[in-house]
Amino acid sequence: MPFLSTDRLITIDHYIAEEENLHPDASGDFSSLLHDLTFAIRIISRDVRRAGLNDILGITNSTNIHGEQVRKLDKYSNEVIKKTMIQGGNICVMASEEEDDIVPVNSESKHAKYVLAYDPLDGSSNIDVNITIGSIFSVYQRLDQSAKGAGTLQDLLQPGYKQVAAGYALYGSSTILVYTTGHGVQVFTYDPTLGEFLLTNQNLKIPSKGRLFSCNMGNYYNWDERVRQYVDYLRMKSDDGDRPYGLRYIATGVADVHRTLHYGGIYLYPPDLNNLEGKFRLVYEANALAMIVEQAGGRASNGIVRIQEIVPQNIHQHTPLFIGSKLDVMECELFLQGNHPAQLRQF
Repeated sequence: MPFLSTDRLITIDHYIAEEENLHPDASGDFSSLLHDLTFAIRIISRDVRRAGLNDILGITNSTNIHGEQVRKLDKYSNEVIKKTMIQGGNICVMASEEEDDIVPVNSESKHAKYVLAYDPLDGSSNIDVNITIGSIFSVYQRLDQSAKGAGTLQDLLQPGYKQVAAGYALYGSSTILVYTTGHGVQVFTYDPTLGEFLLTNQNLKIPSKGRLFSCNMGNYYNWDERVRQYVDYLRMKSDDGDRPYGLRYIATGVADVHRTLHYGGIYLYPPDLNNLEGKFRLVYEANALAMIVEQAGGRASNGIVRIQEIVPQNIHQHTPLFIGSKLDVMECELFLQGNHPAQLRQF
């Protein structure tokens, strides 16, 4: 068995403690919250690994608020995160893709200061065929830090730029945790033999421009003409060799964004005739991914404005999403504004 690389022996617990030391007035509640989240992720990772052996594959008899059939692993992951965070006592209110309404948390043991929004398991259509899936989360401070008891809907309807942390876990060939607290993007890989997340990529940066694009080409004829023109442009050979771009698509949004984060390029999920407001959920999917990609030097927008500047109107609000390398997303935005490729030479 190969030895573990000795230059990467920083556990996530050690890293969180180091970050806490940068804030002498820290109470430890935020660090405790992150510990609770990573514990929940370890539990989900364990059961994803055993899917097919533990009767957790397949669908339930219920549908969620989006009209999607709830899969067993969706429901299980939601319960794991919800119960872990409630027991931790640092969250005053939560929102989840699998919950119709907010989940107020009345902590009797502590004065909870934080708010959690999460998608317990992104990529439901891939669960039963062993393709990468993931969990996404956003953390905010409650609006009134002196308030006691459960949080409110307004605590969850904050624009993304107010996030104090965001992250996602990927359950693929290995379990990876990517998160930011506003000081760069850190990547941890789970070693099940040690039961530890180890730092494997510190201060990850996305290339300013890439050679890949990711989207559901099956929706091509349901898109606006300007979106189709942009995608056609990416597929067209250019004299300078920058195009065509390669198409990559997993159909698990968080996995497609993870690849884009490493290799550069753009992931796009535009509005279409069946999803006029877009398909990504702003509060517990798009905001978290936007914070991470921006912290890595990228860009995320709805085609018009920065994702993190949108003020949510409800916890299940949908949004178009164009996210990835800064120059690629800016180029896409120009197309959406009706500009001709000849005006893109500045890139």
